[in-house]
Amino acid sequence: MDALRLVLGVVTTAVTVVAIVLMALAVIRMVRVIRLGQPAPGRTGPLWPRLRTTLVETLGHTRMLKWQWVGVAHWFVMVGFVSLVFTLVEAHGEVWDPHFELPWLGSWTPYGLLTEIIATVGLVSIVGLSVYRQIAKPSRRGRASRFENSTMWQAYYVEATITTIFITVLAIRGLRVATGHFGYPVWATPVSHALGAVLPPSELAITLIAALKILVSWVFFIVIARQLTMGVAWHRFTAFFNIYFKREDDGGQALGPAQPMMSKGEPLDFEEADPDEDVFGAGRIEDFSWKGMLDFTTCTECGRCQSQCPAWNTGKPLSPKKVILDLRDHLYAKAPYLTATEEQRAELPSALVLEAERPLVGADNGVIHPDELWACTNCGACVEQCPVDIEHIDHILDMRRFQVMIESDFPSEAGTMLKNLENKGNPWGLAEDRRLDWIQELAERETDPIEVPVVDGRLDDDVEYLFWVGCAGALEDRAKKTTKAIAELLHLAGVKFAVLGPMEACSGDPARRLGMEFVFQMLAQQNVETLNEAGATKIVASCPHCFNTLSREYPQLGGEYDVIHHSQLLARLVEEGRLTPVTPIEENITYHDPCFLGRHNKVYTPPRDIMAQVPGVRTQEMHRCKERGFCCGAGGARMWMEERIGKRINTERVDEALGTDPDTISTACPFCQVMLGDAVNAKKSEGAAKESLEVVDVAQLLVRSVRGEPVPAAGATED
Repeated sequence: MDALRLVLGVVTTAVTVVAIVLMALAVIRMVRVIRLGQPAPGRTGPLWPRLRTTLVETLGHTRMLKWQWVGVAHWFVMVGFVSLVFTLVEAHGEVWDPHFELPWLGSWTPYGLLTEIIATVGLVSIVGLSVYRQIAKPSRRGRASRFENSTMWQAYYVEATITTIFITVLAIRGLRVATGHFGYPVWATPVSHALGAVLPPSELAITLIAALKILVSWVFFIVIARQLTMGVAWHRFTAFFNIYFKREDDGGQALGPAQPMMSKGEPLDFEEADPDEDVFGAGRIEDFSWKGMLDFTTCTECGRCQSQCPAWNTGKPLSPKKVILDLRDHLYAKAPYLTATEEQRAELPSALVLEAERPLVGADNGVIHPDELWACTNCGACVEQCPVDIEHIDHILDMRRFQVMIESDFPSEAGTMLKNLENKGNPWGLAEDRRLDWIQELAERETDPIEVPVVDGRLDDDVEYLFWVGCAGALEDRAKKTTKAIAELLHLAGVKFAVLGPMEACSGDPARRLGMEFVFQMLAQQNVETLNEAGATKIVASCPHCFNTLSREYPQLGGEYDVIHHSQLLARLVEEGRLTPVTPIEENITYHDPCFLGRHNKVYTPPRDIMAQVPGVRTQEMHRCKERGFCCGAGGARMWMEERIGKRINTERVDEALGTDPDTISTACPFCQVMLGDAVNAKKSEGAAKESLEVVDVAQLLVRSVRGEPVPAAGATED
């Protein structure tokens, strides 16, 4: 027996040393690959806020707990993976001596109790997660699964390893009870004592199971050291860093503002930029920042992003998870080429050279297919759900920028939109003076005409808000009704406001989200100059896209303003008693969360507060709402691109809304109002929706109750 222990001791020690050396080399290789990326300024500090966020998200499991029991089970598995390292140390001693105990901890009851709880609940948790994976795995019958596109064998291997570790921990403890060498009381370790009652008193078994635990544990490290793309395993180490280095915009969300174009760590100056020297977006894998490469490395392949993606859910080829995994695999496949000298590259295998020469985006041999790239609505569902804070939208936007600005390769319909933005300052290409039409319509009403002041030079001193109308609010017939409702409500509440009229140009959001940063900056700088000359400090915006751009992207260009969305202002006016809804609206209403108001800016409550104050309104949420709200399909410049693949996103959303049997669908975004209105009209023509169903903004509901007059349906013609 002593000879056997000697052999097992030597073998386990040798495997441990090999595993540690290989892991160290793997970490060095991984860091070397990640450092191939472009600089990513502003990612390292301040220390304490970033560290606090990391601790909250990891120890608190705040992202994972959105998935209820799965999050709880994962927490115990995570804690067990880290804390049971002491049992691994103990196992090394038990191979040589079955009576071995850790100094101090070996007989400390709190440690025994904690280990008992973690090992027992961890075992139940990993078994539960393994069963769930089997239930939710991709089906041959074509059932949708968030695990589609995941490397399933890797997940099975990780689950089997963790399950074995938990079992061996409990088995060793049970055997120690059976042999009479266990220093913890029954009340603290009931499972171990229960096992000890049925297991044989075998010291040899302790040695063998301890050796098994050591080998399983360290072979796991050897395997992942050889598989740097095994994200389902590596995220246990890289997630802490990925969370620490994430964006720190209003709470650390990679949502809201699009990042400015960077080249070699500095904002790109288009007047001085050289396409041959500077980085325009991402046209090669090495054009991504090092944080992007850390993102690719950290992906857990859990599929939460995929399960929430509106493109994926409606039959488009885009899967946020697959995009990240494809970029990861290409990065690590190309890394030997990138780190080699010119002389070394001449000796590289042809297969590696071919991989290095693959285009990043391309229909034939590209890493990412164009249909994937252009299907993204920038809704942010992927970023919202990612448990390790991967910044999917930033990477998709960088690839779009290269395709648009260098390759001039993007959907043709979007080209018309860009020309209209450049020539007319709005996506529809309408004349500037058309922005005055809704103002004239309000002034010419037969009852209660309203004069809306248009800025001429600078704002008057008594003007409290500049009302940023937006292109849709000024030019699109359905959205104009919302604009007029907001103006009337502000008038009734006694809020002094003014508009820019023809001086207002598109905020630039469609151009930026398409990837045409040059047009965005042209429009943004023009608007910043106009706003500064007008003396604007407080702005109320009706379009969430404009709201997001003015409040969170214009500061990148020197435009600092206090921007509020109209739903926030109207909710406050109702709360203050300056607006009083009095006329009941006896309707069942379901609310659609605009992505750029909700997920991107965390404004969920004000629109619902408005509806709650309107007498008679009965609200019912769709099952996908708030943080998990489903996109209307208009974001990411998709408003101006044809939807040719799969089911239309707006149709999917309206089908979901119809499940609540609504009389009205409300929202707080002109894009959503148009998209949902189109889908409702299509449903009406099919006989699938009642003729009275309408899509309105919450401002229209409020003004209807305040003044006691009905709001026309979204599909109706303008008065």
